[in-house]
Amino acid sequence: MEPAPAVLRGLGALLVVVGVAFLLHAFARFVVEGIGTPAPVAPTEHLVVGGVYRHVRNPMYLAVGSVIVGQALLFAAPGLLAYTALFGAVVFCFVRVYEEPTLSERFGESYDAYRQAVPGWLPRRRAWRGEQ
Repeated sequence: MEPAPAVLRGLGALLVVVGVAFLLHAFARFVVEGIGTPAPVAPTEHLVVGGVYRHVRNPMYLAVGSVIVGQALLFAAPGLLAYTALFGAVVFCFVRVYEEPTLSERFGESYDAYRQAVPGWLPRRRAWRGEQ
């Protein structure tokens, strides 16, 4: 296997760094704002809608996808792109079947308003300024 061209390696490294930074930011929001964790066994006490969550509802999943795509480019590993597609399909189903109904049940109208205002997968350009 040949190494990826320098431009692709650079883009891959950038995607990994940015993805990890967003992931750490999203985790921190859960701890500081939500008083909890992303794990379903220790959920947040409060709905997390600040920081990157004002732009997109699922930044952690997008960040992990970015890291995987970044690694595919960095290491010239096209198989990781197929893995990214599988990861995306599984995450999308998990969000629709488990996360969204659970959050709607736990946080009611607050989550429903947030869900209507902030897209799940394609970030808003301007931060949502609803309740925080």
